[in-house]
Amino acid sequence: MNLKDQFQKLCLQFSEDPNVIQPLWSEIEKRYSEKGRHYHNLLHLENMFKELENVKSRISNFTMVSFSVFYHDIVYNATSKSNEEKSALFAETRLPDLNLNKKHIKTVSIQILATKFHQKSEDEDTNYLLDADLSILGKDPESYLAYTQMIRKEYSIYPDLLYKPGRKKILKHFLELNSIFKTEYFKEKYEAQARRNISTEIKLL
Repeated sequence: MNLKDQFQKLCLQFSEDPNVIQPLWSEIEKRYSEKGRHYHNLLHLENMFKELENVKSRISNFTMVSFSVFYHDIVYNATSKSNEEKSALFAETRLPDLNLNKKHIKTVSIQILATKFHQKSEDEDTNYLLDADLSILGKDPESYLAYTQMIRKEYSIYPDLLYKPGRKKILKHFLELNSIFKTEYFKEKYEAQARRNISTEIKLL
């Protein structure tokens, strides 16, 4: 199922009004296709859903996690430090159109905000979202290298002099965590390779 169909199916649980659903999808598609999005684009969402599909049975509210995936990077600006807050707020302003109740909207908002610092959550659904978001870190070296090049393009506004120390700081932060991945499934699948990939990138910087 492509992303558009997936989003429509998701929305139909709450509203059958195409005049509501279609503009919401168009907005998501437009935002994630903005010029300058080399990694945080629709393909990133597709990859997250592929990862989550494997653990769907372990997620208690897959519907809310799905909304969180669609909206977690809807606002993305390489020069901003508040993308997650803005994305969460964006979701909070849009989801009422679908008649989601306040509790559900709050859940989505909290999950989106959790993607800022990637700290282990008491909520296991949030942990699966975070792990899917970072799954690229544990892919084969070739895929990881391609990812680092896409990230560099997104931050092309910054010269190496600024980019490299900033990137190194982020990568070292991941290595300092007891575990990059929060759930047993993703830990087993990607943790060891992620640490190898990150260590290699730090050396190359």
